[in-house]
Amino acid sequence: FGGLRLLSGKGQANVYMPNDNCRFAQYTLRYLYDWTKELDPTKIDVVHWNNGLWDVCHLFGDGEFTPKDEYVETMLRIARLLKERATTVIFATTTPVRPENAHNKNEVIEAYNDALVPRLKEMGVVINDLYTLISQDVYKYICEDMIHLSDDGISLAAEMVEAVIRKEAEKIKDEGNAKLDSVNNASIGAPV
Repeated sequence: FGGLRLLSGKGQANVYMPNDNCRFAQYTLRYLYDWTKELDPTKIDVVHWNNGLWDVCHLFGDGEFTPKDEYVETMLRIARLLKERATTVIFATTTPVRPENAHNKNEVIEAYNDALVPRLKEMGVVINDLYTLISQDVYKYICEDMIHLSDDGISLAAEMVEAVIRKEAEKIKDEGNAKLDSVNNASIGAPV
């Protein structure tokens, strides 16, 4: 989860993000309150967020950590709350893992992404398809732990995240909907 506030005519933004791993969907839902209570919702232009890898994790042999229907409903609830707090909400699809990963399977990740993405699109959430991007070469883009992005994967995903955020920020700016100010800023290129 990360939010940003565009700054007038500078091509830059203030970037906000929790100092915590957003983990699984229920965790994000719970802590969304804490993470956003200090932020003025009239000053959030773009939110970029993801949950998924923790949710699809299959540790005990009794199914995924978060059942798919529960995941979808929780994610839709998060999306509704984020849409109340930001002009544009972007969801990054859950990235693939290496096929030999014992606890996460790409078929399950695809099923969760496929169940969620159309519903988010119906709500007007922008989709950043990191799954397709990273799945081009999981051995290059996923590190040896079989789940986290490698340095090449981090670079590729960061470029995609920046491009999608930049595109959506430009739309806001062009539409005249940006809530601009002149506070100190951070580069929009910072991954959120």
